[in-house]
Amino acid sequence: MQIFNLADADQGFIDEVEARSHQNVKTCYQCGNCTAGCPYTFVYDYSVSQIMRLVQTGQKDAVLKCRSIWLCGSCQSCTTRCPNKIDVAQVMDVCRHMAREEGYATERSVKIFADSFLESVERHGRAYELGLMASYMTRSGRVFTDVDLAPQVLMRGKLPFKPHPIQGREQVTRIFERFRKGGKNA
Repeated sequence: MQIFNLADADQGFIDEVEARSHQNVKTCYQCGNCTAGCPYTFVYDYSVSQIMRLVQTGQKDAVLKCRSIWLCGSCQSCTTRCPNKIDVAQVMDVCRHMAREEGYATERSVKIFADSFLESVERHGRAYELGLMASYMTRSGRVFTDVDLAPQVLMRGKLPFKPHPIQGREQVTRIFERFRKGGKNA
């Protein structure tokens, strides 16, 4: 067990997480309800309540370098169980964005999928499934993953060869442009 000196807490990190998530992480009293309800705990290196404690104690490196924030499905189970009404899923999301900004991506395939998804939405105004799948498979090197499912999926029309045209595609593009001008790399 590693001992942490609270004098070493990164107060700037705590303040930034609170400001960006609009949550007061200090009100978490470690009841464990978030962890008890989390369906992904079995793959985490730190449980949800441990992440909250690491944030509370300003252990920036431990939080931003962990796997848990990348594996969180944002299902909101932790948030709905919190007796102090902390949006724990939002805290996890903010930590994931901060990790990305700092250049940490402990779960490479999750980052690749997120990047592919966002590029698809930016380009087409919504997710274009076939393009998203091709982009993810190419970037991740998982080219032949689930290729045996392709005939069934294509026959059922689940992966159209062309993206669906949508109204408002230009507005979606402008959202991405405004975001980039804001200076954050999500």
